[in-house]
Amino acid sequence: MGQINSKFNMYTKSVGVINYGLEKLSLNIIFCSFGILAFFYVFLLGNMVKNIVERQSLETNVRALTNEVRNLEVSYFSMSKDIDLTLSYSLGFKETKATFATRKTLGYRPASESFGSVKISQNDL
Repeated sequence: MGQINSKFNMYTKSVGVINYGLEKLSLNIIFCSFGILAFFYVFLLGNMVKNIVERQSLETNVRALTNEVRNLEVSYFSMSKDIDLTLSYSLGFKETKATFATRKTLGYRPASESFGSVKISQNDL
């Protein structure tokens, strides 16, 4: 019985050493993967917070620019009411007379009428 017990202890110790190494390796792999996942979680969370803060500051800038555009539009409309011919003459503008380019019509006229020096001959067909 003593020999069987010693053999059993020897086998269990050798199996325990192997299992202990595998358990330790699997535990290290689990902890490393947990650490890597925790790092990526913190990284993504930090990026989201940074983007939220940046978006809020951009929204503030958009509001300021919208107000500035609104004020410029109001000043433009108030200035456009004052524009008339007397203001343009005082600024040195002059009224021009429009000249349009025209041409004679190229439509069909009967054979009895002529186009200046060009005469239309009758078609024999």
